[in-house]
Amino acid sequence: MTILASLTAVAQNVGYPLMFLLIMAESSGLPLPGETALITAAVLASQGRLQIELVIPLAALAAIVGDNIGYGIGRKGGRWLLERPGWFHPQRQQALSDGEVFFAKHGPKAVFFGRFFLGLRVWASWLAGITRMHWRSFFFWNACGGIVWATAVGLIGYFLGHAAGNAIQTFGLFGLVGVLVLIVGLFTARRRHVRRTEVRKEAESG
Repeated sequence: MTILASLTAVAQNVGYPLMFLLIMAESSGLPLPGETALITAAVLASQGRLQIELVIPLAALAAIVGDNIGYGIGRKGGRWLLERPGWFHPQRQQALSDGEVFFAKHGPKAVFFGRFFLGLRVWASWLAGITRMHWRSFFFWNACGGIVWATAVGLIGYFLGHAAGNAIQTFGLFGLVGVLVLIVGLFTARRRHVRRTEVRKEAESG
C-alpha cells in the first residue's frame, strides 16, 4: 500500500487536523509527508468527504506556521551549531558566510520556490533563519509560496485525483508540470503531423 493510500484510510477519520499537523511538522523541518497529506485531503475533498474550500487555506496556514517555526529554530539553534568552536570551525564559518551572501541576493526566490521542492521545502526555512534573512522579507515570500503551493497542489489533487498525487510524489510539482507540458507538446506535434499528411494526400489526389 502506498503512502498516499495509507494516509487516505487514516484521513477519513482524522481529516483536517492530521493534514494540518503533517504539513506544519514537515515545514518546520521534520521529514514527514506533508505534501502527501495535502494531496490526500484534496482527493478526499473530490470525493465529498472533505471541503476543498477548507483544505487549501488550512494547508497554506500550516505551511506558513511550520516554516516560521523552522526559521526560529534555524536562527537560534542552527546558527549556534555553525558558530560554536570545535571540529571544522573554519569550514563552518565559511559555509555560513557563503550562505549569508547567497540569501542576501537570492533569499526571496529561495524561500518562495523552495516550497515546491522536497529538499528545500524541509530546509529552506532553517537556512533562512541560520543566515539571518530579515524576518519581514522571509514572512512575506514564505506566505506567498505557501499560498501558491497549497492552491496549486490542492487543486491538482482535487481535479485529477490519485494519479496526479502519485505523479507529484514521484516527480515533484514542477516535475509534474514538465511532464504535462511534454505530453501536450507531443500531442500537438502529433496532430500537426496528421494534418500535414491529410493535406498532402488531398493535394496529391486533387
